Amino acid sequence: MSPFWLSLWVASIALVIVIITGLGACYWMNRCNWGGMAILDALITLPLVLPPVVVGFALLMVFTPGYVFGAWLEDHGMSVVFAASGAVIASSVIAFPLFYQTVRSALQSVDHNMEDVARTLGASELRIFFTISVPLAWKGILTGSILAFCRAMGEFGATILIAGNIPKVTRTMPLAIYSYVEAGQYMDAFELVVYICVLTLVLLSGIHLITKGSLFRHTDNN
Repeated sequence: MSPFWLSLWVASIALVIVIITGLGACYWMNRCNWGGMAILDALITLPLVLPPVVVGFALLMVFTPGYVFGAWLEDHGMSVVFAASGAVIASSVIAFPLFYQTVRSALQSVDHNMEDVARTLGASELRIFFTISVPLAWKGILTGSILAFCRAMGEFGATILIAGNIPKVTRTMPLAIYSYVEAGQYMDAFELVVYICVLTLVLLSGIHLITKGSLFRHTDNN
């Protein structure tokens, strides 16, 4: 069961990172009028469409001790390559564009008249974002969070390049499934496939219920 719990741990830490950085990116992108925003938006979305192994290779080039930044991290006692932190970083990078695009679309659909009223009352942009925009777009943020969590939990290509496939250290469920199949342990692989499918199905069903408003039907009737 160690791959199951490790996957949950990696995906949970990655989700926290994605939410913090994603909300910051959405705030800046929705309020910046710089001419190169389209290019920057494309760069942010790039890990979503690139093969994960390409993203993993890029991360390996950044964090390997053979290069400047990786060597600096190693000198300060921080290890990313072939470590659990590498799995977290890989999952965060892969899941970030999915959260970013979902949340940005939700924020753009918010009624901007309410934001304009707050501006006339002297509210700062940061206060408007967290007290008006984010609460109104909470369904999109929750949906993006669940999708990002599922994507982080299922990450394989980038993780195996930067973090490796070390049992009880970096072997998440996708890596364990690959290892079991490679070793001919199909029943062990099938067990993990069931776990990850059930968990993902529950989370995606939650998205459907929340976006349809079914969870609040009783409250609305009151």
